[in-house]
Amino acid sequence: MTERPVASPPSTASRLTAEAIGTFLLVFGGVGTALFASHFANEAAVFAPGVGYLATASAFGLTVVVGAAAFAGVSGAHFNPAVTLGLAAAGRFAWADTWKYIVVQVIGGAVATTFLVLIGLFGPAGWLEEAQNAGFGSNGWGPLSPGGFQLPAVIITEVLLTAVFLFVILGSTHPERGTTLAPVAIGLTLALIHLVSIPVDGTSVNPARSIASALYGGGTALAQLWVFLVFPVVGALIAGYAYRAVFADRP
Repeated sequence: MTERPVASPPSTASRLTAEAIGTFLLVFGGVGTALFASHFANEAAVFAPGVGYLATASAFGLTVVVGAAAFAGVSGAHFNPAVTLGLAAAGRFAWADTWKYIVVQVIGGAVATTFLVLIGLFGPAGWLEEAQNAGFGSNGWGPLSPGGFQLPAVIITEVLLTAVFLFVILGSTHPERGTTLAPVAIGLTLALIHLVSIPVDGTSVNPARSIASALYGGGTALAQLWVFLVFPVVGALIAGYAYRAVFADRP
């Protein structure tokens, strides 16, 4: 009986390319759905805004499922700087490689929203200007919060839900106690997180996604961006260190 050849580990270039493409997919699919669904809900009255929230939540969840199916075997399918740092805190990823992943994730997200802008240039009259005036899918509080929530609510939401997201990722992808359904579990969790928190702050739990939208979202979006760089990371680090402490038999 012939043994199967052992696959060589992916190169650094392959891993970084996978992270960039996966983050592109996440942002293009999720933010694109938010922008286009919002347009139809508000302008064409095709469906209520709540259905737009459901469409956006589903899009973010689906992009994680398909992205993980495509790239988990190459890069681990982080697609999110908070996830990368949380995995490092849990001992699942090398700290020395975190900056490389974060750089390409931010680039992938920024390219995605740039393509959304290019599409918008050829959209209905006034669509792009309206989308940018509304923040271009940016996260925020006060005027940028769909439900009018303020900064303390946003901080609590981002820390708590990013921690929940990391606990699901760490548990479902554990090398011994994980499940083959991890991509589905992670995608459903991200969809649930969006259903809970879109009305609060548009849902970040991902600094790369927040940067990508804020680049085209105007002054208020950029001024509020720091919250979505800091507090998802805080939540991810809390979850990573806590998971390692509680389930410390092996990383």
